[in-house]
Amino acid sequence: MTDRNESVVSDFILVSLFARSGSHQLLFTLVAAMFIVGLLGNAILIFLIYVDPRLHTPMYFLLSQLSLFDVGFPLVTIPKMASDFLQGEGSISFGGCAAQIFFLTMMGVAEGVLLALMSYDRYVAVCYPLQYPVLMRRQVCLLMVSSSWLAGVLNACIQTSITLHFPYCASRIVDHFFCEVPALLKLSCADTSAYELALSTSGVLILLLPLSLIAASYGHVLKAVLHMHSEEARNKAFATCSSHLTVVGLFYGAAVFMYMVPGAYHNPHQDNMVSLFYSLVTPTLNPLIYSLRNREVRMALAKVLSRAALKPNW
Repeated sequence: MTDRNESVVSDFILVSLFARSGSHQLLFTLVAAMFIVGLLGNAILIFLIYVDPRLHTPMYFLLSQLSLFDVGFPLVTIPKMASDFLQGEGSISFGGCAAQIFFLTMMGVAEGVLLALMSYDRYVAVCYPLQYPVLMRRQVCLLMVSSSWLAGVLNACIQTSITLHFPYCASRIVDHFFCEVPALLKLSCADTSAYELALSTSGVLILLLPLSLIAASYGHVLKAVLHMHSEEARNKAFATCSSHLTVVGLFYGAAVFMYMVPGAYHNPHQDNMVSLFYSLVTPTLNPLIYSLRNREVRMALAKVLSRAALKPNW
């Protein structure tokens, strides 16, 4: 009982992302620069979608929610990691660890569901353009976003409560740069094999169900695009859908490795790199993918910049 109580009140020690690197300062600078670029990119995209009436459409409303998740992901992990690196220690409280697990799990599941719903939006836009205003009316969009948030919150509540229910009396050193379920389970002095199996099974369902919807949606989209007579319409459809598919590939590629590949095939260095990829690299690339390949977003940005340039200085 004493060991169990100590495991609840004790802090955990996070292993720095730069512990295995010889170029600490360079890697830290790259991560910090990517963090700033990602935050600015997603914040600008959210701002443009909010202020430009031409972007007040279902597709961009869903995209603004994706950018919101991409702001949250790095904020949960990178500032703490940077603080630990600058202070030379990696202590995190039990409550802080629980918060990281909850918010990362919530946003991860919610983003996966949202990406699937965004594929449905593209399916309706390409295959049923005349019914699009009705099928993707405001109430439907709000229901989509609410369902993604609800799925994320429910999953996060279950995973966080079960993960932190185990006694952690063997070691306090988490071989990871933030608290993540697979890394934390390795420290438990109880048998977690049944939970790990349930976690893998639920991970398969959580990942494969949205991926199935995405595959079905884009299968129909591809078929419809190939039958379009207008080359301009085909190019526009391909540009929009390829941007979304690129984001889907980046997000689900990392998620499949972390939660569908058995733990026996993982090592701490691989897990750190994959976690850095989906918690920082992907959120940084997403706004660049959508803005550079999307004419409406580029026009909205040019409009805002031109207004700022023409604004008189008093």
